[in-house]
Amino acid sequence: MSNNVIILIARILLSFMFIFAGFGKVTDPASTAGMIAGAGLPASTALTYLAGLFELAAGIAVLVGFQVRIVGWLLAVFCVFTGFVFHFSPINVPDFPAAANAWLNGLNFVNLMKNITLAGAYIMLATNGAGAYSLDARRGAYAAA
Repeated sequence: MSNNVIILIARILLSFMFIFAGFGKVTDPASTAGMIAGAGLPASTALTYLAGLFELAAGIAVLVGFQVRIVGWLLAVFCVFTGFVFHFSPINVPDFPAAANAWLNGLNFVNLMKNITLAGAYIMLATNGAGAYSLDARRGAYAAA
């Protein structure tokens, strides 16, 4: 299998999460807005819509291979930022049993690690480009191997 096919498969896999999450934020912002408000950020509903639109647009850009060098860096920064803002602090839900809070903290840590790992994947994508099967290649922004 050629590297360009592997890059295409990687782009499809890397785009899915942001397309899915962005669509969810735009169509049903309540839970994300609550999480944003809980983190102490202002204008939680507006930030939810902005994040959702960004995730949706960036996910589609990765999927079709458009401006991947720029979008990859933006997604890497987004992943690190959201990882530390939303998944770094310990969780302590009042009236939850200690075991339940411990389980939530474990999930929170996994999400932090996921975000950091994804940042690495998006940096690699930004560095290597979208591959031959992309809009970037069609418009000459990527030298196909």
